[in-house]
Amino acid sequence: MAHRALVIAMLPAVGLRLLAVLGFPPALLFYGDSFAFLAEEPAPGTSRPSGYSLLLALLRPAHSLTLVTVLQHLLVLALAVAVYALLRRRGLPGWGATLLVTPLLYDEFMVLLEHMIMADAVFVVLVAAAITLIVWRVSPTTAAVGGLLLGLAGITRTVGLPLLLLTAAYLLIRRYGWRPLVALLVAGAIPLGAYATWTKVEKGKFALTEADGNFLWSRTMSFADCAVIQPSERLSVLCPNMPVEQRPYPPHWLWEDFSPLLKVPGTANRNQLAGEFARAAILAQPVEYLGAVVTDLGQLLRWERTAADEKTPYKFPAAERPISESVRGVAESYEGGPAATRVVEPFAGWLRAYQRFGYVPFPLLSLALAGTLVAALVRRRWDALLPGVAALALIVSPPFLAAFDVRYVIPAIPLVCLAAGLTLGTGTPFRGERPQPRHRREAVEVA
Repeated sequence: MAHRALVIAMLPAVGLRLLAVLGFPPALLFYGDSFAFLAEEPAPGTSRPSGYSLLLALLRPAHSLTLVTVLQHLLVLALAVAVYALLRRRGLPGWGATLLVTPLLYDEFMVLLEHMIMADAVFVVLVAAAITLIVWRVSPTTAAVGGLLLGLAGITRTVGLPLLLLTAAYLLIRRYGWRPLVALLVAGAIPLGAYATWTKVEKGKFALTEADGNFLWSRTMSFADCAVIQPSERLSVLCPNMPVEQRPYPPHWLWEDFSPLLKVPGTANRNQLAGEFARAAILAQPVEYLGAVVTDLGQLLRWERTAADEKTPYKFPAAERPISESVRGVAESYEGGPAATRVVEPFAGWLRAYQRFGYVPFPLLSLALAGTLVAALVRRRWDALLPGVAALALIVSPPFLAAFDVRYVIPAIPLVCLAAGLTLGTGTPFRGERPQPRHRREAVEVA
């Protein structure tokens, strides 16, 4: 059997996801975010786009959170098969291609996000599928489908927006012609434009969110010193009122009662003032800003994802988590019954035990990405640079724009696997992907 190694690897991977379905029915819920996505009447989000909400709305008639999580599990498994198929096409043996997709199949955090009512698993699939398709074969059709997927990723999580431009730059630099480039950009603009128009109708502003300024402002709370910044009177209300060494992590400044951001009236006004303050802080304290970013990126050197005694939502729970009365109705309306996560032993316990070791440590992931980018340049594997640089962008951009979070790194995993395989492969891109220069065609005709 040509694909025996993949089949053997898939069986335990399916087993892990079955443990999640059996051990934590109907789904894992993430603080307030999950309930916002589950709202009965989807609306353009303030702090995040609502693309995932639209997917949940399509599935609502089934009244099954289990259906949502099973679909997410299947999508990631299908993505692993697609990456495997491309790597085989590029000359890797079956065992080698299988080895490179094992992080996607077995990483415990991937299983966790697939089983959670959050946009992350769908975002991972949209981004990685788009880049896999474009690397597989560049044509107007594949570029259009890839652009559409990246556009959908952009309305799922805004961090996906730069990837559309990055892919367009790849097509332009590699000189694939104007037709794939235009197809990519037009197709990508369709979901983005439609969503922004929806926001305009609902909120009067042509945008994807109304919180980019808020997030950047929260980033500056790691270092902002108003004695140095000297903000105008209208911005001074956003000055932090506690010493730097006592300040909590940036995301807390977005939601907690102590945040001066919550004193600013009006969503649009708050976002605008926060953005102005953040830009002033960065310009006044560029060294401190970069220092905060570097400190956050230093967490990539941490071997453990989460310590055994660390309080974090990124663990499979040991006990049922009651749903707050304020949002219980939202979840139960979607589920058509009780929606709190149940913990069913022994399946839940087996998955909790696996979580302690079943992951790719971030230092190894970072080393693999760096090594792949260097090797791709040395070996002139230009197609490996697209997933490699995309992975780098996904890892690095959050600390610049908001803060580091473990789950923000996970979308890079399939891209690093893909880039590494393309770098190691012995095959060449599909013939006809890139049009030959005119003088070469004429030479062939003469011969």
